[in-house]
Amino acid sequence: MYCPFCHAEDTKVVDSRLFREENQTRRRRECPDCKERFTTYESAELSLPRIIKSDGRRAPFSEEKLRSGMLRALEKRPVSAEQIEAAIARLKRKAMTAGEREMPSSQLGEWVMEELHQLDQVAYVRFASVYRCFQDIDEFRKEISRLTRHAKTKRKRKQNHAEN
Repeated sequence: MYCPFCHAEDTKVVDSRLFREENQTRRRRECPDCKERFTTYESAELSLPRIIKSDGRRAPFSEEKLRSGMLRALEKRPVSAEQIEAAIARLKRKAMTAGEREMPSSQLGEWVMEELHQLDQVAYVRFASVYRCFQDIDEFRKEISRLTRHAKTKRKRKQNHAEN
C-alpha cells in the first residue's frame, strides 16, 4: 500500500481490526519513510453473476430485486427480518459459489422458492403462483397438495428417526 502523504511504495501495518457490521478489515498503517500514520479499510470484492432473463437479456444481479420479491411474498407473514436477511445472504453466497459469470433467472427463482419453502409455506405458494404463472385455481390446488404430501413425508421421517 502506498503512502498517501509521501507516496512511498511500501507501508507497514501497525494494527488490524475486523469491522463485523460491514465485513471490513480496518488497518492502521505507518510509512517507514515519512513516519505518518493512516487508516485503510479492506473488504472482499465478490462478484455476483449476471442474470440471463427469459427473453435473453442480461442484467446485473440485483440484491434489491431479490429482497423486494421475497418481501412481497412474505408480506404479513410471521417471518423475522433476520430470517429474511439470512435467506438473502444464503442466496447470494450460493450465486457467488456457483462459479459462473452468468446464470439463468430461472435458477435463481428456483433457489428463492427453496428458501421460501423453508421459511413460510404461504409465502412459497404466493411466490410460486407468480413465478410459475399459475393460470387457475387448479394449479394452486396441485401445489398445495404437493406441499401437504411433502410435509407428511417430513413428519414421518422425523417420527421414524425419533423412534430409532
